[in-house]
Amino acid sequence: MTITIIGGDAQRTTTPDWPVPEERRTVTVLFADIVGSTALVDRLDPEDVRALQRVYFDTVAGVLHRWQGVVEKYVGDAVMALFGARHSDGFDAYRAVRAGLEIQAALDRRPMVEDIKLRVRVGVATGEVVVDLGGAVSGGHGVASGAVITTAARLQEYAPPGAVALCAATARATAGLITQRQLTPVPVAGRVPPMPVWHAVGPVRPGADQHDGPLIGRRRELATVRDQLSWAVRTQNPRWVSLVGPTGSGRSRLLHELARGLTTVDGLPVRWCVTTCQPYPDQVLAPVAELLRGLAGVRHGDGAAVVHDRLVATLTPLFPPTQVASAVPVLQRLLSTPDGSAVASAGAAICREVLLRLAAHRPLVVAVDDVDRAGSAVSRFLHGLFNAATARGLPLALLTLHQPQWTDTQPGPARRVTIHPLATVQSGRMLRHLLTRAGQPVALVDRLLPLVGGRPGHAAAYVASIVDGADLVALPLPEAVRRAVAAELDQLDGERRAVLMAAGILGGVISSATIDRALGWTPGRSAPALRGLVTAGLLLPHRADGYAFAAPALRQVAAERLPRALRALFARRAANAPRLDNVQVDALLPDPAAVDAVGAVVSASAARSAEVVRLDAVRSGAGRLDAAFSTPAPAPRSGQPRRRVPTPTMATPPAALTQRTNRPPSRLRAVASAGAVPPTPVAAATQAAVVSAARANAGGHWPADVAPSPAAIRAVPAVPGAAGPGTRAGVGTSPGPVRAAPRPPSIGRPQNLAASA
Repeated sequence: MTITIIGGDAQRTTTPDWPVPEERRTVTVLFADIVGSTALVDRLDPEDVRALQRVYFDTVAGVLHRWQGVVEKYVGDAVMALFGARHSDGFDAYRAVRAGLEIQAALDRRPMVEDIKLRVRVGVATGEVVVDLGGAVSGGHGVASGAVITTAARLQEYAPPGAVALCAATARATAGLITQRQLTPVPVAGRVPPMPVWHAVGPVRPGADQHDGPLIGRRRELATVRDQLSWAVRTQNPRWVSLVGPTGSGRSRLLHELARGLTTVDGLPVRWCVTTCQPYPDQVLAPVAELLRGLAGVRHGDGAAVVHDRLVATLTPLFPPTQVASAVPVLQRLLSTPDGSAVASAGAAICREVLLRLAAHRPLVVAVDDVDRAGSAVSRFLHGLFNAATARGLPLALLTLHQPQWTDTQPGPARRVTIHPLATVQSGRMLRHLLTRAGQPVALVDRLLPLVGGRPGHAAAYVASIVDGADLVALPLPEAVRRAVAAELDQLDGERRAVLMAAGILGGVISSATIDRALGWTPGRSAPALRGLVTAGLLLPHRADGYAFAAPALRQVAAERLPRALRALFARRAANAPRLDNVQVDALLPDPAAVDAVGAVVSASAARSAEVVRLDAVRSGAGRLDAAFSTPAPAPRSGQPRRRVPTPTMATPPAALTQRTNRPPSRLRAVASAGAVPPTPVAAATQAAVVSAARANAGGHWPADVAPSPAAIRAVPAVPGAAGPGTRAGVGTSPGPVRAAPRPPSIGRPQNLAASA
């Protein structure tokens, strides 16, 4: 079954899973070519050339598929492949470089056909392309279009035979994962200045993260997890606890604090065994091997004799001598090659028994970070460990850390602890600390606060980009954040991705009706997808049937995925859809009778008019808002609750925040012009409606579906029962124009960002 997507004047047929047929994506391109192929072909018989090509292409394609690359085309004896064309895990560049290194290892100076040896050059480049999602399969011609494809082809020309050349973006994306050697920049035709080039040497194991700064916030999460682990130890009833949060939420930091803080329970010392799942697809049991290294005190680079002695010392108190002698060689094989083979799997079974016997002597916590990167072999290992500990009644707790999208089935007693975004004050404290430690102006906190979305990882990435010389005016999205957010987006199916992309270009608070109109769907089709995005933590509910992005970076990446033609098409379709952040009158009135009174008052004279002044006009004509923000907020009247100012990062596009120096949305009040009568309570409610219209225009762009001229205004109550669903207030004319004048916000901005969280 297929559906037809209409984009502009063109029609396109694609599968139901991909409502948006094309996307702008950051991909990594690998280009491999044989050295001296022309001379080689000239001296060989055509049958030998054919046999050689088959072996060559089969070898290269097998490596590319193993590292999840898509072969886009074969050009003569050259192969071009894409990584991240349809799905991204945030490590597309890493997988492409590993594939290039493996291709060289498989082909370089190795006999292929009748002692014929081949040498190849490989170039790897990362950049933005437009991808045909329906054609993103092996052999699809014209899948991607962009300058990065030419860059990859040029890079391989400058790679020595047997080497892998990298562009600057690929080198940055694989820093800390691939050993690199920078070369002298090379001249490229049509490009100024010369292009910098790096050569990939080989993979390296990332070092442990440094957690030397103060922990800000997270007291509730820490207390909850600590209580769960302590309960398992105290009652000798194993418990599986999952610490769930998106990339950049601070999962690893929480694990560090837990391991450092929970050392005893009721006077009993607790032992921690911690491992991390690195992005090594070819080493499926690597996390189990790291657990064993931690238990035995084995370090990378230790000789065989040292490894043997330390394994013997670890197993001797737990097993009889005969079992120690037979288990040590198997465990050595697991440490050297944790590839999932039968021997390595036998070593994992012995490692599981070691953990169980350790727990019988002393309470044990086994923690696995980034478990969503692990394969099924690690999942089976963890389930077997937990089930055996439960059957034996051991004081063992299992702590796994992963993203919300991980769907592995966990046992019934598992407890799930979600990491929520930091509060505004906590994010400010963290930014202040990071900027101070980096030697940057603390005044940048106000600029960065609306951009980080309460994620510590995003805050650290922005500060690091500033240290590296990022433009302080534009403050572009850091590459590390873009890769992580793009991977979150690619965890979604086609419909939910389309909903997020459409919501990203619309901005503000969006509704199901607006999304349906933008995508050309039947009414109500996007509602389940929106609810699912709320469950996944990507959207936040906002008023009645309204939604806003949970992270500013997600909105930006989602919007930038759409090609220009689709952006314009979606915007046109949504122009006449009702918006939830437009003028709201009855939400500010106490009851339907008051709305009728407003209609009677403002409709009394047909010669009166009302004018809503744009926020940019208020700034230029009525004075700047800075003075208003510096004025203390007036105390609320008795009996009137203080209204909360919504967090600007959740419902306001980043462009609008930049124009307002990233201050919280200002509250405006309507002030009558000279000669007007003092406002009555009913007239004040009418003025508040004008305020809402000005707030809808806070970004400097008046919504397409709201005319700035006098019009009928439909209201949606903010509190159930505040007004009838069909209530309308007519806006007539007045003796003079009404202008929107700034008033200090009802809740002042935090003055001391370093206050305790």
